[in-house]
Amino acid sequence: MVLQDTWLFGGTVAENIAYSKPDATREEIVQAAKAAKVDYFIRTMPQGYDTILDNEAANLSAGQRQLLTIARVFLCDPPIIILDEATSSVGTRTEVEIGKAMQKLMKGRTSFVIAHRLSTIRDADTILFMEHGNIIEQGSHQELLAKNGAYAALYYSQFE
Repeated sequence: MVLQDTWLFGGTVAENIAYSKPDATREEIVQAAKAAKVDYFIRTMPQGYDTILDNEAANLSAGQRQLLTIARVFLCDPPIIILDEATSSVGTRTEVEIGKAMQKLMKGRTSFVIAHRLSTIRDADTILFMEHGNIIEQGSHQELLAKNGAYAALYYSQFE
């Protein structure tokens, strides 16, 4: 599960990524970081993967914290993924890159994606469009655009 409000603990960057798989090798941790598009940033830190984070990880941006928690998901390779606004704090370019990697990760498994950025869910098999806690439209991206309802209005407002 990757939440909008990230949770990191006092320890190294590598330990924070390995939280999802405590017995992970350094190579596995690095591969997960690369998949989450955070490896380059980590390598620019004073001690790289051995840099110590405090409990709040205050020395990282919100987007960097989200990328570290996304790396956890890549590392543990779970059968079910829940993403709740998981890319809300990353930039558009980074979101596109992560989106490509996430498509690979989500293939063949159940994924629940909660997002306001519709680019995050465009390729979903089924989209449940909610308003005030109620499902008001349901279908694939193309089906919902064809309905020209609330989903389409929001989509076009974000991309036009």
